Order: sequence, then C-alpha cells, then structure tokens
Amino acid sequence: MTCILIQTAFAVWMLWAMPSSNNKLMYETIEKAGLSIIICAKNEAQNLEKNLPHILDQRHPNLEIIVVNDASEDETGLVLQHFAAQYNHLHIINIPLDEEHHLPGKKWALSRGLAAAKNENLLLCDADCRPTSPHWAELMAKGLQGPVEIVAGYGAYTPKKNCLNIFIRWETLHTFLQYSTYSYSGIPYMAVGRNLACTKSILLEAQKDPLWATMPSGDDDLLIRLKANKSNMSILADSNAFTMSEAKVNLKDWLAQKQRHLSTGKLYKKPIQFLLGIYAVSHGLMWLLWITLLFAGKGYLISSMMMLRFILVWSLWAISAENLKEKKLMLFLPLCDIAWAFYNLILSPYIFYKTKKQWK
Repeated sequence: MTCILIQTAFAVWMLWAMPSSNNKLMYETIEKAGLSIIICAKNEAQNLEKNLPHILDQRHPNLEIIVVNDASEDETGLVLQHFAAQYNHLHIINIPLDEEHHLPGKKWALSRGLAAAKNENLLLCDADCRPTSPHWAELMAKGLQGPVEIVAGYGAYTPKKNCLNIFIRWETLHTFLQYSTYSYSGIPYMAVGRNLACTKSILLEAQKDPLWATMPSGDDDLLIRLKANKSNMSILADSNAFTMSEAKVNLKDWLAQKQRHLSTGKLYKKPIQFLLGIYAVSHGLMWLLWITLLFAGKGYLISSMMMLRFILVWSLWAISAENLKEKKLMLFLPLCDIAWAFYNLILSPYIFYKTKKQWK
C-alpha cells in the first residue's frame, strides 16, 4: 500500500509540473545572436550523410556548424568534405588517430569543438540526429534569454512496428517527463546531449571541474549536475524543436547504449539519487505485490488504490503523449508500465557501479 501511495504522489507531482507543448517561442522575432552547432562524430559517415543536410538547412540567420571528426576510420572525412564544398557555414575539425587526448572519449572532441566555436550560444546534437523542423536551431537558441543558460529539448525516436522500438520510445518519453518535472520543480538533474542548448561560458566552466574527466561521455548530465539550478535551465517541449533519431534495432545494442547513458547516474546529487531510487523501487514493488496478492485472492482492497494510481498515471501519459506527438504509445501503456520494472532490475547495476571507458 505504501508503494502505491508513493507512486500516486509522484504522479500528482508530475501532473502539476509537466511540460506543456504551449511553451512555444514566437517565430516572428528573428534570432540575430550568433549560434554555433557542435556535432562530435566518430565513424558516422552514414548518419552524417543522412542527417547533416537537415542541420545545414536550418533557418537561422547567423549560424555556424562545427563537426568534429574524432579519428574516424570510415568515410566520415569524405562525407564532410563533400558538404563543406556546398555550405560555407560548415566548419570541420579533424582529430588524427595519433593525437593525444587530454580528456576521455567524446569529451576531448567536444572540447575541440568548443574551442573553435565563435559564438556564445551553443546547440549540441549527435550525428545520428536530425531536427524535426527547419526552425529547430532558431527555437532552441531563443530559449537562451535572460538568466537561462541551458535549454533542454526533446530527443525522439522514429516509430517502428516492433516491441523494442515501442518500449524505447516509451522509456524516452518517460525519462523526459521525469527530468522536466524535476527541472520545473527547481532541482534539475539531467538532459539529453542530442538536443541541448547552452552558453559557451557555462560549458567552459563545467569542463574545469574534476568530475568532468571521470568518464568518456555523459557531458549532458554532467553539465546539469555541475552548473544547472532552478533559475538558469528551461525545458522546451515545442514539437518544432524536437530531434529525431533511429532507435537501436536489437536488444544487445540497446542495452549497451543504456549502460553508457545510465553510468552517470552515480554522479547525480544524493537527493536526486534518493528520489529516483524511491520512485523506481516503489514502482517495481507495487506491481510485484499487487500481482502476488491477486493470485493469493487478497488483492481486492489494494486494487481500488491501484485504480486511482492508474487514472492519474494514464491521464499524465495521455497529456504527455499528445504534447510530444507520441499518441500511439497510449495503446501500450500498461505493458510498458510493467516492463519498466524489469528494465530497472536489469540495468540498475550500471547506474551505480559500471563506467564505460570509451565511446564509439
């Protein structure tokens, strides 16, 4: 019963603080401040060939795009040369195989791109991402106003008709709902680097912290961990400011990706770890105990409380799925809700113990 109460309380909190698709910035105001988009690429020839044109054609009047080719051994260099011949606002940084890296993994490539950026306003994304509209760069950049130094956008995945894709998209939406709720409540803890705007100054400050060099990736979460606060970070849930990526197509590759993403969890601030832990543990125990009691013929009283939780959570998901253009996921909510309990059980060791030593 306690687990259901905890889950119900979290659902109420998320409903109160959830992001709205009405958080839209007006297109009429032309963004004149310069913007530098930084993409770190390692063996990303195919992804760059497919996605980079969507970024190069963004409707921003003062834009530079920096692609850092980090010792790629495929045709990444040739692809970039081809685009550079057509777009004069594309700048390429090539890191040779024998160059000494003073930061681990992707962090070194990011530092090289950061050093080359001419503008104070930055927009970070990955080579396997494409914006959902030509207004993406303009909208994300407009969020960097007043005290706001960090803008977290939504990084969606292309829908496919298979179970893994459905759960990946559900988990992505759920994660966005979690960290946006925490951010709106004044306790930001993460963002996704495939759609993240920030100032150059705040990213340079984050790089100076000893925590920055503890792992090869996780630059997005570490930036939030080190520099975000209740007044300098905002969430942009405008569908014209989304990015889209292709989800992993097999379980092994997806688990490897999640291990890398979750490895920064052990660096979250202790209160955040506690809240996330209570949420995940109570969620798993709630399902386990309810199903056990039902089989034992003793779950009738607790079922009424579960129904209250279902109403709140499904309302939350209906609104979120509508705002984030994932309405079809509503059909799979009960199954994904249960599957998330097993997801936490399988991947929790990587939150607290494992750290990936390289990036690909």
